[in-house]
Amino acid sequence: MCGFCGYIANKNQLEPGNHEQNAMTARAEIINHRGPDDVGYYTDDQVQLAFRRLSIIDLAGGHQPLPYENERYYIIFNGEVYNYVELRNELIEKGYSFETTSDTEVIVALYADRGVECVNYFRGMFGFIIWDKQERTLFAARDHFGIKPFYYMEQDDGVFFASEMKSLLIGGDPHPVAEKALQYYLTFQFVPEPHTLSENIKSLEPGHYLLKKNGEPIQNKAFWKPSFAPVNQSLDEAKKKIQDVLIDSVKIHMRSDVPVGAFLSSGIDSTSIVALAKRYNENIKTFTVGFASKGYNEIDVARDSAEKLGVENYALEISAEMCMKEMPKIVWHMDNPLADPAAIPNYFVAREARKHVKVVLSGEGSDELFGGYNIYREPLSLKWFDSVPKPGKALLHAVASRMPVGMKGRSYLLRGTTPLPERYVGNAFIFNEEEKKYVLKTFSEHTPFTDVTNPIYKKAFENNKLDQMQLVDIETWLRGDILVVADRMTMAHSLELRVPFLDKEVFEVAKTLPAELKTGDGTTKYAFREAMRGIVPDSILFRKKLGFPVPIRIWLKGEMYDWARKIIHDSNTDAYINKSYALKLLDDHCSGKMDNSRKIWTVLMFMLWHQIYIEKTVIVEHEPAFQV
Repeated sequence: MCGFCGYIANKNQLEPGNHEQNAMTARAEIINHRGPDDVGYYTDDQVQLAFRRLSIIDLAGGHQPLPYENERYYIIFNGEVYNYVELRNELIEKGYSFETTSDTEVIVALYADRGVECVNYFRGMFGFIIWDKQERTLFAARDHFGIKPFYYMEQDDGVFFASEMKSLLIGGDPHPVAEKALQYYLTFQFVPEPHTLSENIKSLEPGHYLLKKNGEPIQNKAFWKPSFAPVNQSLDEAKKKIQDVLIDSVKIHMRSDVPVGAFLSSGIDSTSIVALAKRYNENIKTFTVGFASKGYNEIDVARDSAEKLGVENYALEISAEMCMKEMPKIVWHMDNPLADPAAIPNYFVAREARKHVKVVLSGEGSDELFGGYNIYREPLSLKWFDSVPKPGKALLHAVASRMPVGMKGRSYLLRGTTPLPERYVGNAFIFNEEEKKYVLKTFSEHTPFTDVTNPIYKKAFENNKLDQMQLVDIETWLRGDILVVADRMTMAHSLELRVPFLDKEVFEVAKTLPAELKTGDGTTKYAFREAMRGIVPDSILFRKKLGFPVPIRIWLKGEMYDWARKIIHDSNTDAYINKSYALKLLDDHCSGKMDNSRKIWTVLMFMLWHQIYIEKTVIVEHEPAFQV
């Protein structure tokens, strides 16, 4: 697990000197948390590559940038390709030779053999750049789901690349805030890809590659897109396929030369991963966090699960004071503002885990693939509206719109008479378009959130509503929120996170499940839960999902109230945010009029991000990377 940055000039025009080398060194140094074990550089007359390495597999043979085929190729690679052993053996049979046993060399060798098609054979998480000196061509790619990050910045004379945006922000004036991206952020609580909040920087979308040939514009192409194709099958058939593919996925995700641990919450996802991982490591260590507030502490349940599974568990309780102290670091590591409170427990559980292991397994992706969110049952509860004629729906919608906010039945009628693409924007929906007019001074009628979601619905128009909702979440929420939190909060502590659910072979099974095997029998993840019966404790099988909940609703009324008011007052964001409205949201929340905690948190995270990256009034010390 590593971090990289690089640059390619449009033509062979680089004249490397101390200034250029110092700049690239600084870009690499600022992400040394991604790779504290090693650093490497490569420079020629067109390309600069820099690399930071966290050693997991093949400590002696994985130094990067790694040359291949008499230095025709150079590669920098962040991630893990779990089927590299099998691919390596195939290439050896074809006559390819290897000087290391690393997956990095397998990637570049497969590119030498199959060109851009190589990405279709990788099973894992990756962001990489390959430079072909002979053809003067740069090839870069990002994994199928976006587990690993990849940013790029085009300029007149060339293109910069990096694992984290902060490497691209070094030097020069602050980048302009992208107002369109900010407007999207207030809806989703994250900046949807490929946008970033820096006007000049883009995120390479998951399942995409870049190709930059000498003197030609950069090409951005998709090599994989998620899609659902339900197949009629029995519950027993589905259970067998799910069990087989998950056992295999966990097995290959355990490949490592260093100890592997696991995060453990009170839910079925992480518990399933731990139960399967224990088959390959009897002494696997697990890590849990919780909060003192009632209803927000999963430690006891996780400890009970750990005891039943026979694994060691380390737990940490987080206070509001701990959170406020670390929030600037959390926001700095995120690169873009991200208002998911789950970043807090993820940050602290990663810090705790890094004291014991270098690699952890986690349960991200299960809900999106197998139908785990309660909102996914909404199409069932609203099904009768499908039989209501359009005039009847219009009348019901008009009646509901006139009902007082909070009145019983109003929300149900509005949801049932609103088309899915207009009401479902993903797992988080913070400010609607009307509310954004009050909070955002730069609001534009020409930047609706549907710009982000409509292309997904258009692509999936033949799918059932559940599949459509899952696709929206996979292409927005999963890669823009869940995986960003997972990557940045673990990498903040030089900890590698692996997510066995987000394996392309697991997806091939999940995509075939019909709706009744996902939200059937009055539950969610129906087939998956049944597949885990006998593998995880019965007490976990149908337990209500929590997933490291965070008591910001309580904290903003108490310990965090003054902290929140100070951020609103001090931030120089008056050009964007209506501060009087933000303060009203806070005061109404504290008085109990409304639960505005998520709205307030979304505004606060933007303001804190602005103080760190634009105003530079909040200084985050970049500490030396964690080393054991």
